[in-house]
Amino acid sequence: MPETKGPDETDIKLPDPEFMGRSMADIAVRSQRLVNDWLKRQTQEGVNLDPLNVGGAFLEMTTKLLANPAVLMQAQMGLWRDYMTLWQNTTRRILGEPAEPVIRSDPKDKRFADPAWQQNEVFDFIKQSYLLSARYINDVIGKVDGLPPKTAQKIDFYARQFVNALSPSNFLFTNPEVLRRTRESGGENLVRGLNNLLNDLERGRGNLRIRMTDNEAFKVGGNIAVSDGKVVFQNELMQLIQYAPSTETVLARPLVIFPPWINKFYILDLRPKNSLVRYLVSQGHTVFMVSWVNPDASLALKNFDDYMVEGVFAALDAIEKATKIREVNTIGYCLGGTLLAATLGYMKAKGDDRIKSATFLVTLTDFSDAGELGVFIDEEQLSTLEERMMRRGYLEGNEMATTFNMLRANDLIWSFVVNNYLLGQEPFPFDLLYWNSDATRMPPAMHSFYLRNMYQKNLLSQPGGLSMKGVPIDLRQVDIPVYFLSCREDHIAPWTSTYRGARLFGGKVRFVLAGSGHIAGVVNPPEGGKYNHFINDTLPDTADAWFEGAIEVAGSWWPDWQHWVTGLDHNMVPARIPGKGLKVIEPAPGSYVTVRS
Repeated sequence: MPETKGPDETDIKLPDPEFMGRSMADIAVRSQRLVNDWLKRQTQEGVNLDPLNVGGAFLEMTTKLLANPAVLMQAQMGLWRDYMTLWQNTTRRILGEPAEPVIRSDPKDKRFADPAWQQNEVFDFIKQSYLLSARYINDVIGKVDGLPPKTAQKIDFYARQFVNALSPSNFLFTNPEVLRRTRESGGENLVRGLNNLLNDLERGRGNLRIRMTDNEAFKVGGNIAVSDGKVVFQNELMQLIQYAPSTETVLARPLVIFPPWINKFYILDLRPKNSLVRYLVSQGHTVFMVSWVNPDASLALKNFDDYMVEGVFAALDAIEKATKIREVNTIGYCLGGTLLAATLGYMKAKGDDRIKSATFLVTLTDFSDAGELGVFIDEEQLSTLEERMMRRGYLEGNEMATTFNMLRANDLIWSFVVNNYLLGQEPFPFDLLYWNSDATRMPPAMHSFYLRNMYQKNLLSQPGGLSMKGVPIDLRQVDIPVYFLSCREDHIAPWTSTYRGARLFGGKVRFVLAGSGHIAGVVNPPEGGKYNHFINDTLPDTADAWFEGAIEVAGSWWPDWQHWVTGLDHNMVPARIPGKGLKVIEPAPGSYVTVRS
């Protein structure tokens, strides 16, 4: 018989000495510089060892847990029995006997997609040990009685962050894919990964800013945000874009979109194939888009009222000059929708009837259950955040981005740690992740008002609870037609909460529930054939009752909205060309959107 070689004789690569030497020398110099810069900043800014106020919550949980040791003992006994079974089953597998898993990973869990997690006895043991420990931690936390709801939510959230961080897939010696790549490349993947890590630390000036995509592959106005249009108005807070028509006639009422200023507007105009802007134009709308400024310290005192006056009202005034039409339809997305709702309450109180319909995309107006974002809203964290914002003159964009990424940590943090730092690979070019990393700053006065009055006190949902420019707001008095679009898997604006907010309005409300999450559920063109949606012409007392009576409809919600809005007013006029009513300042997408934090 011919002699066969073992697998380790053909696929182990010896490292290139020249490459390793150059790389390690460069890494040493950059690492020393990063450490020195970091230490200097800590001396200047001071160090907060618990900025998220987690320690107090876990101390309270531990006190409650020790007061009832039987719960902990029972959980430990269960974990011990499961481990004994796992040891026995692993031994059987090593001896060649079949054995059922003690615990199975979720088939959708990408961390354990590599076949070795199932096929190799050692890695299967590591995986099941982790899953058992994770279940144990979650069970113990879930059985602690007597905790305030906010404290229980915070403990549950950060316990899951801890469990996710300790996944064996995140470490070199317990990830079979990383070990295989290290053997095949002679360890060059780890050197490249360390270099990637240093690059991300340098970009964040000592704070880790994980690169999620190839930033050089995209350019705003080049291959994303390319719908034809002109900037026809601007002030300190925003630019107003009017898009060019693609039909000979258009609906008489213009449509203006108020996106969130936590992120940039071009999520609604990412690529031609999934651009909501392009779809709306093709359906005969004269589309105007507000492009918010990326503020610096000079705008630190801009507040929520300013965003109404210099944002919404300035846009309405400019649109009337551009089109000679006073009445408009509006769309508000996320925070832009919350601003639109508050503005409608103000306009109703002042007798201003220019807005004839309002569409709210994944928008909270009742913040009584804001989902896991509520974990970050307590007095200690808000005070720390306000102090940091006022010291700089703004909230840094990447700080907000990190908060949102933590809501889906395995997908938006740890998967990139493995890919970029352990596998040493470059991130894949992905337009959505480019947009996600293009974060914007926040003015301290506005952001503090928003967090305290919406998330902390929930004043917008209370009649007269919130005031804009000194005028008490009552959404129940807003009686224009309203369309609410929410998403079933939304972690930022939970649909059951947006439903409660939809019922605050005094006019006729259409509520539609799309599939997927905060972004994918909204940006869902009909041609894509993705994500069904649910409709129900009634608006019962609870979200559960609404869903029980809802009908599932195939595909995108966009045609449903188009049918709804044209049913309000379908009068047509000749297409409007940007620049006919207002002087063109510059081509779309404008200059405000290109300012990066």
